[in-house]
Amino acid sequence: MRIDEREIGTASAPYVIAEMSGNHNGSLDRALAIVEKVAEAGAHALKLQTYRADTITIDADTEAFRISGGHGLWGGRRLHDLYEEAHTPWEWHEPIFDRARSLGLTAFSSPFDPSAVAFLEGLGVPAYKIASSEIVDLPLIRLAAATGKPLIISTGMATAGEIEAAVTAARGAGCADLVLLGCTAAYPAPIEDCDLRALPLLAEMFGVPVGYSDHTPGLGAAVAAVALGACVIEKHVTLDREPGVDSAFSLDPGELAALVTETGRAWRALGRARIGPRPTETEGLRFRRSLYVVADVRAGEPVSAGNVRSIRPAGGLAPDDFGRVEGRTFRRDAVKGTPLTWDLL
Repeated sequence: MRIDEREIGTASAPYVIAEMSGNHNGSLDRALAIVEKVAEAGAHALKLQTYRADTITIDADTEAFRISGGHGLWGGRRLHDLYEEAHTPWEWHEPIFDRARSLGLTAFSSPFDPSAVAFLEGLGVPAYKIASSEIVDLPLIRLAAATGKPLIISTGMATAGEIEAAVTAARGAGCADLVLLGCTAAYPAPIEDCDLRALPLLAEMFGVPVGYSDHTPGLGAAVAAVALGACVIEKHVTLDREPGVDSAFSLDPGELAALVTETGRAWRALGRARIGPRPTETEGLRFRRSLYVVADVRAGEPVSAGNVRSIRPAGGLAPDDFGRVEGRTFRRDAVKGTPLTWDLL
């Protein structure tokens, strides 16, 4: 599949998506600065989240509308308050997208309700991302799929049946280009809960390219995901470690640059399934061990450990042949440094 003419799949280097989320901390200037740093880091896409507090929840204060008290980042907070703080104002989308495009970044978003899809269509986004929590919102998936744009669907928290329903809904509504992202929808996510070995299974079960939406600290999970077939990597990005709703599990610009570099290296390192010497190993083959004459000898002298040894370079008989030649006599004189060959014996 392609997004903005860039091929996405295992034949290409990983497509790195920088998720801004709420890391703008309520400042458009900060949001635009993040865009510039994302471009400098070499990421391929910038992603926003398109919702208003009132389109994603309601202003209520019962227990159902509060984050559990034990949550490490947002414990006890009301959903409406959290989303009001974290949302990206809709009037910011166009200047953010314009800045991203001017810097060579693809810009798109995660819609959270039908009004967001309509709004983003008006901005001409080239793709849609469905967040993990919205994988059960099949009408939203069908609406995004009906645009004909590529869909990227995160699978955090989802059962195999829920993923199947989402894929069926997307396909049924006309989605031809679909990527599923493995994801652990915890913020931050414990590294032990990544279960990256599920990525090949996800690809096999649903016949689509897979990627990884990573909420763990650091780069290790994302790099490992590439080794298991991930062709898309999504990571939250912040400008700096200034406190914000998502900063605790976000990369700073330097870390994002390292992510782009290291996932690219991991992809290149995969190569192809082959066993045997590579062209770059040609010189090394010259310096394998072999049997050499290590002291000047005269014709008729027997081969011994004193005058023949396994040394570098190659060129002589195999080291394992010593037992076959020990005690045999030299046919002719040989100087130190002569490779031992059968015609000498």
